[in-house]
Amino acid sequence: MGIFVLFFLVLVPLCEQTWGSRYFTIDYNANCFKKDGECFRYISGSIHYFRIPSYYWRDRLLKMYMAGLNAVQIYIPWNFHEPFPGVYDFNGDRDLIHFLNLTSELGLLVIIRAGPYICAEWDMGGLPGWLLNKKNIALRTSDPDYLNAVDSWLSVLLPMLKPKLYNNGGNIISVQVENEYGSFAACDYNYLRHLLHKFQLYLGKDVVLFTTDGDGEGYLRCGSLQELHATVDFGPGGNATKAFELLRKFQPDGPLVNSEYYTGWLDYWGEKHSTTSKELVSQSLVDILETGASVNMYMFEGGTNFGYWNGADFQKTYKPVTTSYDYDAPLSEAGDPTDKLDKIRSVISQFQPVPQGPVPPPTQKLRYGSVSLKKIGSLVDFLDIFTPSHPVETQYPVTFEDVKQYFGFVLYRTRLPRDVLTPTPLSTCSNGVHDRAYIAIDGVFKGLLERDNVSKILVSGKASDWIDVLVENMGRINFGASFNDFKGQVWINGFNLGRYWAARGPQITLYVPVNILKLGENTVVVLELEQAPPDPPSVMFIDKPILNSTVYKSKSSLL
Repeated sequence: MGIFVLFFLVLVPLCEQTWGSRYFTIDYNANCFKKDGECFRYISGSIHYFRIPSYYWRDRLLKMYMAGLNAVQIYIPWNFHEPFPGVYDFNGDRDLIHFLNLTSELGLLVIIRAGPYICAEWDMGGLPGWLLNKKNIALRTSDPDYLNAVDSWLSVLLPMLKPKLYNNGGNIISVQVENEYGSFAACDYNYLRHLLHKFQLYLGKDVVLFTTDGDGEGYLRCGSLQELHATVDFGPGGNATKAFELLRKFQPDGPLVNSEYYTGWLDYWGEKHSTTSKELVSQSLVDILETGASVNMYMFEGGTNFGYWNGADFQKTYKPVTTSYDYDAPLSEAGDPTDKLDKIRSVISQFQPVPQGPVPPPTQKLRYGSVSLKKIGSLVDFLDIFTPSHPVETQYPVTFEDVKQYFGFVLYRTRLPRDVLTPTPLSTCSNGVHDRAYIAIDGVFKGLLERDNVSKILVSGKASDWIDVLVENMGRINFGASFNDFKGQVWINGFNLGRYWAARGPQITLYVPVNILKLGENTVVVLELEQAPPDPPSVMFIDKPILNSTVYKSKSSLL
């Protein structure tokens, strides 16, 4: 009788078998992250995909990888992806999934800061302006109107992220809930618990969720929650040991993390350009890594606040952020490696292997020289183009949000009801202008009003003369192109480069990414708001940025 041997072939999908051996978690007994069973430390850098054209994403990420980082940290700005309620945009420079795919291809892990509030010196901290259409809404609280909008957004965003989680075969190792909530006065724990529930609902209960707050007891008390892993942020020159000792009062076990180690700082219009020495940054990085902590460097590349995306702070006075978000980071605004990057790479090599070979070189910069401009008209000459349907007519002035104009400018027009032959003060209440108002009578500029600078302008005119009040939103508070003494906005081929304001500084030039240029004819449009020059002006394309000047004498724009 023959002997029959039966072979049973069991087919197991390779990807499921691989995922089964992959997991990222926290070992509270060993006080470390566990990646695939081994204690793991990340050395990460922040990069904002929304401040960098997608054309450059791979270049920037490759430089970060070659600098020795094993992870990157990113914010996700809600208002960048949901411009109107229920309208979502994840295409082109907003293609979040494409960006995450690039990080995976380059072998970088990802730390997500999903908000819904992100700060980031971004307009309204990433919250959509349309939230303010609910007049009594209480942002970043358990207010039902706010939570309904948040829940709708998270129901779209978080399912997109779930397949990218490390435990599901992706490269996202942790997700932050809210952002530095301890710095917000509400201290609403029910709000944090609500977010925790939603994050776990969509991402699962095995994902590492965390919070980030300043290294102050009050910040950590209101910003942390028992079910979320608490981390801190602090910059160079501080006492890392002391900061982590304070963290241990709120997070007794688990890995120590500095989620925002500041490599530089942001700039405000009218203030000096911020810099932090490479020696201080590198030495304090050593101090952090010697404690065994994980660290994220904020920023590793800052990028640019193109268009109207810059935010603002309120520290006794209103302080709008410059167009450049260079941040004095290891990679410049244009993505070029700096001496600071070399020092940081040297430090990292003392604690973990860095990739062999050099960091990719700076991208090529071209000095195109001077390009003449011609004046094509005043703003009021093009109202039919700007409002092709019809203007909004109201009895009293209304807000930007009321007319669903969430960025940029609104022109308010009315007529003088009677002759005003004697110059008469035109003033505004203390809460009337956000943030600058340009006043003209029958097309003649008379002056401007600013937030925090309530002044009076003398006006006169005849009955039925137009009064034009052009109000500029300079950037909502977060909870090179310019003429000397001039201020405005620049577009190239329809792409909004952002604001210039050389009279205030410190930024003089605007960054021009190569992907917006084309062979042949290019169109440059300059909206000058304050002092259009009598002579035909020009723009000057140069190959080096000017970010550190408060006075720059020139008859030309610089790009």
